Amino acid sequence: MDPQSPPVRQWRVPREVPVLKALGALALLALGLLFAGGDPVRPGLAGLAAAGLLAWALRDVVAPVRLAADPDGLTVLRGFAGRRRLPWNAVESIRLDRRARRGITAETLEIDAGDSLHLFGRRDLDAPLDEVAAALDEARPTAG
Repeated sequence: MDPQSPPVRQWRVPREVPVLKALGALALLALGLLFAGGDPVRPGLAGLAAAGLLAWALRDVVAPVRLAADPDGLTVLRGFAGRRRLPWNAVESIRLDRRARRGITAETLEIDAGDSLHLFGRRDLDAPLDEVAAALDEARPTAG
């Protein structure tokens, strides 16, 4: 990247989210032990649920950046903590999907790369999705 090119833009999970997930795991475990009543299944199930929540929190710590854009393309999270590079010519569309149902509006940022579809929510990127879509459109080189 030359000194004249724009910097890399990154969007990440909010810093407090893994902490909240870890606290939720501890609360699940405590509740499982508190309401066990001599039954070994309840704390076991609570432990499994807590372990799943801790693994989810660990992913947020290990790979907090979910999406990055630079003049050459996008980098998206793949799997637990891997990365996938998408050159701009592989990105077919960037779209904001809004759906309202029962008074609740859900937004999803969709990045269609032909052979793969990458979906991001507000909590994945810690930014309003319409602003992220606009920034990606701005970062994308125009065909010339």
